Amino acid sequence: MPKGTGDLMINRRIFLRGALGGAALALGAPAIAQDRPLRLGLLAPRSGVGAFLGEDSIRAVRWGADRINRSGGIAGRRVELVVQEETTPKDTIERFRHLVLQEKVDAVHGLISTGVTLAVAPVAEDERVLLQCWDGTTQNGVQESMPKSRFVFRSTDNECEAVMAALMVIKHYKGKFVTVAGINPDYSYGRNCWDTFKALLERFGIKAKVVSEQWVKVGATDLTTNVAALNASKPDLIFTSLFLSDLPIFLRQASASGLRSIIASTVAGGQINDLRSSFVPEGTVLGHNTFFFALPGASELQKTFVSEYQARYKAVPTSSADRAYFNLMAYKAGVEKAAKATGRWPKTDEIAESIVGAEVESFGGRGRYRADKIAEQMFYQGLAKHQSDYPYPLLSDITVVFSDRLQKPAGADYWQWIKSADFRI
Repeated sequence: MPKGTGDLMINRRIFLRGALGGAALALGAPAIAQDRPLRLGLLAPRSGVGAFLGEDSIRAVRWGADRINRSGGIAGRRVELVVQEETTPKDTIERFRHLVLQEKVDAVHGLISTGVTLAVAPVAEDERVLLQCWDGTTQNGVQESMPKSRFVFRSTDNECEAVMAALMVIKHYKGKFVTVAGINPDYSYGRNCWDTFKALLERFGIKAKVVSEQWVKVGATDLTTNVAALNASKPDLIFTSLFLSDLPIFLRQASASGLRSIIASTVAGGQINDLRSSFVPEGTVLGHNTFFFALPGASELQKTFVSEYQARYKAVPTSSADRAYFNLMAYKAGVEKAAKATGRWPKTDEIAESIVGAEVESFGGRGRYRADKIAEQMFYQGLAKHQSDYPYPLLSDITVVFSDRLQKPAGADYWQWIKSADFRI
């Protein structure tokens, strides 16, 4: 640090803390004029490789806010949305502060990237601003970095879908493979998913030789070399946690190259609009995270949302929409529970306390937040099934699991939990 800048930086930090803290206290205090709209800030990627995740999320929140407003708002207040872009950690922190200080939002929802969430969450916690994360976590690897947050609510653990995909492989393909390969994102998420898969094979006594490990740079659009390496190694089964545009690229190139391995994809549902039955073989394990748009026997809520979404956007919604809507409804439930208990507009800490444990219905089914403010939701996976009236693969043998069977309990060591958890296949 250059000489003479220390006091300036400390003073700036104290100023920002005081300013943001004052704003949060003001926003959390009993409202004088209850006809003032409830302003909800959204932080979402709008460009780059994650833009589709942000757009899907925003669409769902807008849909939900419209329904809420037609029904009288949240505790009598009409909901207004204020959108800012999620980009780098530094810039997103500044936009978070803009939402709180300039836009005077009552709470902030959003964040897809765990890397960005790790930067923004401590600021929200320090300044007592309610932050509900759509897909972001505060995991450092597989370790929770904020085990006792008061104001920050996080998504389900990053590894839930990997745990479930591994269990699906064991359920459907045990005894049908002796060699495996992985093609995964080249950062902690991909490495943790791959290690999870291998750990669960070991847990269930399945001896499989790893013949190839392929690591894909985020945003890569040419996977020719990776596919060639997989073809050369001839694995019986390939496990992948690719989830951006690299997933359909991989599946398309793999099909074109003649690759005939069994494939298990942890989160294929996020790319469903770009998948085609022509290059996704039947029997491929497909994870849809917390929402499957064509679920047999779906709730009226899901059917209405999917129908209106398809009519408006000519596409099907993904779990990004579900997670965003879940957070909106959890916030609504928390506000209204706290308002009923206090007889006034509740403070921020009262809302946060009331969100915990409040079970709500989202598109993918029931969901809630644990006491440590980690989400619990339904997860959906199955085997790819071709159907003539859909261009993309649907699911057969659908398995539905609540996340308390897929993520470690609060405070648990992840790898030790895998060794001892009561998994049901």
